[in-house]
Amino acid sequence: MIDSKHRNTALLVAGCFFLENLDGTIVSTGAPRMGTALGVAPTAIGLVVTAYLVTLAVLIPLSGWLAARFGPRRVFLTAIAVFTAASLACALSTSLGWLVAMRVVQGAGGAMMVPVGRLMVVSGVDKPDIPRLISYVVWPGLVAPVIAPLLGGLITTYASWPWMFLVNIPLGAVAFAVAWRLVDDGPGRTAPPRLDRTGVLLTSTGLGALTWTAHLLSDRHAQGTPVAVFGVLSVALLAAAARHLLRTEHPLVDLRTLRIPAFRASVSGGSLFWITVAAVPFVLPLLFQEAFGWSAVKSGAMVLFVFVGNIGIKPATTRLLQRFGFRPLLVTAAAGVVATTVLCGFLTAGTPVALIAALAVVSGAARSLGLTCYQVIAFADVPQERMGHANTLQSTAQQAAAGLGVAAATVALRAGEWVRPGSAYAVAFCLLALVSVGALVGAVRMHPGAGGAVVGGAVVGGAPRSRPRVAPPQGRGELRDRPQPAGTRNDTVTPPA
Repeated sequence: MIDSKHRNTALLVAGCFFLENLDGTIVSTGAPRMGTALGVAPTAIGLVVTAYLVTLAVLIPLSGWLAARFGPRRVFLTAIAVFTAASLACALSTSLGWLVAMRVVQGAGGAMMVPVGRLMVVSGVDKPDIPRLISYVVWPGLVAPVIAPLLGGLITTYASWPWMFLVNIPLGAVAFAVAWRLVDDGPGRTAPPRLDRTGVLLTSTGLGALTWTAHLLSDRHAQGTPVAVFGVLSVALLAAAARHLLRTEHPLVDLRTLRIPAFRASVSGGSLFWITVAAVPFVLPLLFQEAFGWSAVKSGAMVLFVFVGNIGIKPATTRLLQRFGFRPLLVTAAAGVVATTVLCGFLTAGTPVALIAALAVVSGAARSLGLTCYQVIAFADVPQERMGHANTLQSTAQQAAAGLGVAAATVALRAGEWVRPGSAYAVAFCLLALVSVGALVGAVRMHPGAGGAVVGGAVVGGAPRSRPRVAPPQGRGELRDRPQPAGTRNDTVTPPA
């Protein structure tokens, strides 16, 4: 049974997740008016988005160590305060340089806010309670990219661009007040080992270079040479970081956590899934506005039907997990995203609006179901002592995938223009669907018992029936017989042959 404190903490982190994701996407809609107000070209506003995303990618790996060193409460409260104050500074900016600088500060707050908050949610709770808690956290993050085009269009049409940042002020103030009363550091914590400075340098610069490469790929005016240079640099730095993290005694992030099969499936398949999820809400408004001739408000309103699907499936997610387990739901969700993404490529201006809305609802349901399952299975078989490393790794992979989503959308559109100039969107959606095919293949190959520690009884014929939890195969180096900390309920049972 989930106590009220854990439930309220999950809802608080959900609100912070919404703010972080909203600020990563809403600025793009207001680029023309922001450029005019700041005296720069609209394309220069892309730097405002990129500065925020790069900062998130660079600093998220530090979140786990900071929470262990200073305590989750102190880091979480500081992150909310920094994010809110930086939002106000962004709204008051009178030059592009100052706005970019404040976006870096805002990104620093966001990088600490959600990963540390999610660690508080999953730490110390019984495994079977994780699905419901994670479902509270996930869906607001899915909602933000969906409503951002509409909200940004409304703000830039009927108000002024600073309001895109001013809306964070009251929300941040409420979040800080609630966190002050609700959050604590939990049971006694131990001091972390000395900070892995080499790991910080290699990991942060590698992720920063990767995010900047994604920005260059999404910039139509970028030259091929800088893209290649930063792409090769990011791969080299991340390879060096992986080599170092696997060899050092106390790494910044323990990559050996990837030996846990369920967690590895979440990071690999979840990243591919998230790339498509982040790309489609970027391409759909462009299709509606450029190809169909719709207004920004109308196209944003149509994309909101994705949100309807997100909300519609949410109450049933936990029951579906208990009834079917992870693999069937992940296969269904990935297949749903593949199918709806391909179908988006066949939409035309003459397609009935009701049919487009129905497609968006189904797409939203598949997105929500898949990401919830990937988030839950990430922590399903992870021992409590590795939860911090798992949370940091999962957060880093998710942020990198979200940043690559927009780049993937832009590259897909360019490829579509090159392959079939008159049908660029059709080609682009089909290419994006291929990314989700990778997630689908991973889900099909997943062990049937993966994540069994968080799945309780199965419902057969309408009546609940307990069932043995099947232990997934242990990866090389995983300690099968190590006793688990009390309260994790990670007591899997291997059925007889």
